[in-house]
Amino acid sequence: MLFLHGFMGSSGDWEGVAASLRGSFRTLAADLPGHGASVGLPPERYTMEGAAGAVLGLLDGLGVGRCALCGYSMGGRLALYLALRSPGRFSALLLESASPGLEDPAERAARRRADEERARELEGGDLEGFVGRWYRRPLFASLARRGELAGELARRRLRNDPGELARSLRGMGTGRQPPLWGALPALAMPALAVAGELDPKFAALARRMEREAPPLRAAVVPGAGHNVHLERPGAFGRLLREFLEERGLE
Repeated sequence: MLFLHGFMGSSGDWEGVAASLRGSFRTLAADLPGHGASVGLPPERYTMEGAAGAVLGLLDGLGVGRCALCGYSMGGRLALYLALRSPGRFSALLLESASPGLEDPAERAARRRADEERARELEGGDLEGFVGRWYRRPLFASLARRGELAGELARRRLRNDPGELARSLRGMGTGRQPPLWGALPALAMPALAVAGELDPKFAALARRMEREAPPLRAAVVPGAGHNVHLERPGAFGRLLREFLEERGLE
């Protein structure tokens, strides 16, 4: 099973989830462009298409012909892109707090402008200030109730190179992603869209994906916000294992 992290994350974000699957699965986790060890790359890598090519290249290099795929937030958007563009490479798909993109061109343009402003903030060099502002957004309100977890998450994010994060935002932000809603009915594998109860925007997106893609079902986790696998690791792990067991993938 291959795991893809969110913005400012790294492959290490999945250590707990991956550990829960050991004995049943060989697990892999990738550092996406601009994160972890995937830095200093050619410009074309910092796009959805370029990142997808890098993921497929990783699987090819390891001799993995087909695997299950799990992605969180930005990594979930990439996971859905991969599942729709290269369906033969993936046996199942789990999306955590992920979106098929923005349908309205004006909304995409506004998001690109917002991401450009954030990229310039990052290039200003105040990564600590940027991380603090990022996690004060309403999307992450539930983390404020989990002080120790929020602090640890912020410390991990400070390991990033702010210039590399800026490149990621400009190339892989939601405003740059081609919307995938029209392709959802063609989804050809078992899929689960997970969202937190305290993240109503993404819970609604998960339910809409369930209506529009017959192989996909939605699951909303009580007491969790945007980052379900860190806020409610036990519940997330159970959902993942049950999803795989139901489909005979263990």
